[in-house]
Amino acid sequence: MLEALQFPFLQRALLAGLMVGGLASYLGVFVVQRRLSFLGDGLAHAAFAGVALGLFFHTEPLWVALPFAVAVALAITWVRERSNLGDDTAIGIFFAVSVALGVLFMSLRQGFAPDAVAYLFGSILAVTKADLLAVGAVALLVVLAAPLWKHWAYATFDRELALADRRPVSLHDYLLAGLVALMVVTAVKVVGIVLIAAFIVIPAAAARLLSRTFAAMTLLSVSFGVLSVIPGLMVAYQLDVPAGSAIVLVQAAVFALALWLRR
Repeated sequence: MLEALQFPFLQRALLAGLMVGGLASYLGVFVVQRRLSFLGDGLAHAAFAGVALGLFFHTEPLWVALPFAVAVALAITWVRERSNLGDDTAIGIFFAVSVALGVLFMSLRQGFAPDAVAYLFGSILAVTKADLLAVGAVALLVVLAAPLWKHWAYATFDRELALADRRPVSLHDYLLAGLVALMVVTAVKVVGIVLIAAFIVIPAAAARLLSRTFAAMTLLSVSFGVLSVIPGLMVAYQLDVPAGSAIVLVQAAVFALALWLRR
């Protein structure tokens, strides 16, 4: 594996995997603790509709999927706050609409289905410098938003008390949803639409089993998300299997170990 890291494409894959693993795991603690695990799937399929629209107009899919997924994330948050529908219901509606739009755009123009399939499953070994820059830009935004962690955590555990304390809870909800959407879209090229939800949910769920405080859960989740990338890439390189699925299976093994230790 050390010899293989001399190749630039593996260096880019490792760097992209570490950044996506860290970002998804950090934001995943809020998604899991707020019982919004379905949000990852919903935004991933919103990204699919944006990718299909970009391919339809012969433009870079990423630049179309970014605003599309962010708009869907903000719309989901707006519907959740302005109606008495459950979180899963609001997400499910936009999930279905996004998939329908994606299929519609693919059917209107034949010939780009193979490109769309590449985004469905991702290819971490085919990450380009532009993909790294996109993930790095989102990572910078998340770092800049790090001071909001305590506000997000406050609203996560007691939303009513945070509102009574005159905290801008709604604004923070929109910011968090927007960051999750940006992370999902930039990670689609790396791990694929099908697997990105696992990167968000599994490390955070494993960390929740082993943590007594939200700060500890955050640190453990990021650690699990980052450290699972290296053995996942090693397994993928040695066995010649898709790297994204290998990383997710490593994360699943960590979750199983956490579940056993929890007993």
